[in-house]
Amino acid sequence: QVQLVESGGGLVQPGGSLRLSCAASGSSFSISDMAWYRQAPGKERELVAHITRVGTTNYPDSVKERFTISRDNAKNTVYLQMNSLKPEDTAGYYCNADVFLSRFARRLEVWGQGTLVTVSS
Repeated sequence: QVQLVESGGGLVQPGGSLRLSCAASGSSFSISDMAWYRQAPGKERELVAHITRVGTTNYPDSVKERFTISRDNAKNTVYLQMNSLKPEDTAGYYCNADVFLSRFARRLEVWGQGTLVTVSS
């Protein structure tokens, strides 16, 4: 199977920046679309950024012009660069990937366990 592991979260001041990473591990797999979601206490999980295999991206208005998603297909890794962070960005951030297991000819949606981002002075 495939596992996603996020890293890079932590405490940052308003206006600061963080770079999140999500690395996929396993064997005999390929990844198509990848995305970042976040979930704050009392809120539903929301899409933060999405990227296709070929690099097409989209963002909600809440993070547009501040967040950038990118990927390194050779490393099976997706990144989220977060700039101009606001307190309302505080949430658990979760990586999501659309994975194809070649040996089993099966498609899976895989989630990471999350990394916490806290924006506070």
